[in-house]
Amino acid sequence: MPVEVTWWGHATCTIEDSGVRVLTDPLLARRLAHLRRRRGALPPPDATRADAVLVSHLHSDHLHLPSLARLAPGTRLVVPRGAADSVRGLGRVAEAAGLPVTEVSPGDALRIGELRVRAVPAAHDGRRMPFGPHRSPALGYVVSGEADTYFAGDTGLYDAMADEVGPVDVALLPVGGWGPYLGHGHLDAGRAAEALAALSPRAAVPVHYGTYWPIGMDAVRPHEFYAPGDEFVRKAARIAPGVTVHRLAHGERVRPEGGR
Repeated sequence: MPVEVTWWGHATCTIEDSGVRVLTDPLLARRLAHLRRRRGALPPPDATRADAVLVSHLHSDHLHLPSLARLAPGTRLVVPRGAADSVRGLGRVAEAAGLPVTEVSPGDALRIGELRVRAVPAAHDGRRMPFGPHRSPALGYVVSGEADTYFAGDTGLYDAMADEVGPVDVALLPVGGWGPYLGHGHLDAGRAAEALAALSPRAAVPVHYGTYWPIGMDAVRPHEFYAPGDEFVRKAARIAPGVTVHRLAHGERVRPEGGR
């Protein structure tokens, strides 16, 4: 069966390959602190069904404890090394929900059913809070089964990206954010298109845009909320014309071309 990708909003995706379901960075809330879900219905209960969850880094919009608490017992939780020591409550939530936890660093690989999952570097601040010690790396993941699918998490563009990630069939790339300005360690639509050209997969899905926006900032650079997906499609067509880009609506799924 070819790989199937569902985008639930923000960085939350389901990758289904070889009969195994993997969920990325689950954020299943209508509101997180000062952020409000502005587009797309909340993911349905079926979105929490997964054999494993991959967490890219410790920021609360990617490692969201209330969302993890909704997972079914036995779901394997893969997190950056040091996460349990850095995030108060992670161990308690994992124990209460019956989630076995595996901590990984860049270069580590593990088996999840028929899939091989490899952690790769990300150029992003991996700390839980904006200030404090760097205890955990930010990661991306390559999920390999019938296809090789790269989930980038949050990352900036870095010189060794193509070498670290390796050949992939599908790339899930962040193209925006949750505020009017993107700081260091992020991809906007243009930089994501450059990453796409370097990676040269067969297909791509833009994520991490057009879902959450700060409360009270509706009139502040709304272009940054609505436009990144379409901008990525246009720029990718220009500098990576051989890649098929699937711009999904929230909750939409696709079976990208490619795979073995």
